Amino acid sequence: MTGPSTRRSLWAGSVSLALLASACSADSAPTVSVSVGDHQMDVEATQYCLDGEGRRYSVTPQVLQVDPDMTILIEVPDDVAESGWSFQVFDQGLTDDDLIGEVDVGREATYELSTSDAVPAAYYIVVVQDSGEGCEGLSGAWPIGFLRGSS
Repeated sequence: MTGPSTRRSLWAGSVSLALLASACSADSAPTVSVSVGDHQMDVEATQYCLDGEGRRYSVTPQVLQVDPDMTILIEVPDDVAESGWSFQVFDQGLTDDDLIGEVDVGREATYELSTSDAVPAAYYIVVVQDSGEGCEGLSGAWPIGFLRGSS
């Protein structure tokens, strides 16, 4: 049988766990929202400058299967928009040799493009936050892959 002191201890423990979880999430990078058609996903950062400290995260880029000529909507958090951002388009790999192009978005919070804007049927888009003075030039980066089928 549980008495009032046991219930209070359980409640206090639950509150402590909730506070701990929220404190841990404050140590993570914000996510970038990508929508294509009815699909919306939050993309996690592979790297980010948090409180002047460069952090890298173990993230496997998500890959969306898309149809041609669909609208891709990229939405970044306010702090990313305020610092400025761009996105880079890569061929199937994510190396400098695979870089196809880059679009400087500036300080807008959203950007739209088409799934058919990139020539290859399989490509990556990496949202890149402009680097600030901290973190020795490390900037935020959020990769997402696209595999375009034929209609």
